[in-house]
Amino acid sequence: MHPPSLRSRKRRPALESSDTDNGLCGWIIVGLSILLMLATLPLSIWMCIKIVKEYERAIIFRLGRIVRGGAKGPGLFFILPCTDSFINVDMRTITFDIPPQEVLTKDSVTVSVDGVVYYRVQNATLAVANITNADAATRLLAQTTLRNVLGTKNLAEILSDRNEIAHSMQSTLDDATDDWGIKVERVEIKDVKLPQQLQRAMAAEAEASREARAKVIAAEGEVNASRALKEASLVIAESPSGLQLRYLQTLNTIAAEKNSTIIFPLPMDMMQAFMKRD
Repeated sequence: MHPPSLRSRKRRPALESSDTDNGLCGWIIVGLSILLMLATLPLSIWMCIKIVKEYERAIIFRLGRIVRGGAKGPGLFFILPCTDSFINVDMRTITFDIPPQEVLTKDSVTVSVDGVVYYRVQNATLAVANITNADAATRLLAQTTLRNVLGTKNLAEILSDRNEIAHSMQSTLDDATDDWGIKVERVEIKDVKLPQQLQRAMAAEAEASREARAKVIAAEGEVNASRALKEASLVIAESPSGLQLRYLQTLNTIAAEKNSTIIFPLPMDMMQAFMKRD
């Protein structure tokens, strides 16, 4: 959690104690309101007692000024007729989607990025007194912040460093909304959409890279196989009977596959003997 700014810390006591400056006229009106409430008891009690739910806080305005003590609730609280009004503030976490933003990255690539923001009202008094609509302001600020952050990144960083981008957005939003009494809890990048032409180019590049790696692997396999065959030929050359054993193993393999045709290779030595007689 970021510490509140000096400006917000100076502002909060003034907001919470602003009802002490009503003046003589204000106190006379408040006194008449109290007399009216006492004169109409017990009917007036139903208009003066209000209930705030567990997840809500009430900001009471007396003659246009915030009552000392700040937000009220949860539970029962008391207001005076004619002089007091109140606003309920929801303290639960609120979630909203950032609409897809068309952003030009640092390396001049157009991408469409959307996200999700989680925030809650941390100080109900500031959320009511310092900004007209905290929810709408946070939504607009999130869109602007997303565009500003992505404008400083290239395409590779956007595709690979989503967590870093989300953390940077959260820090920026949290600092900006501190004076509004808003706490940005989390920011997530949902999807990064690329143009169709760029997708095809990246797919072709990836396919070419995979084919190149496949050819290299196949060539390395051929090299290893040729070396193994060379070593086997040297071993067979040292022992001619080993060639006959290898021949018998080959016949056994062919017979296991139940082929109808078997080719019997003749040793070249036998052919040479017939050729000499001729």
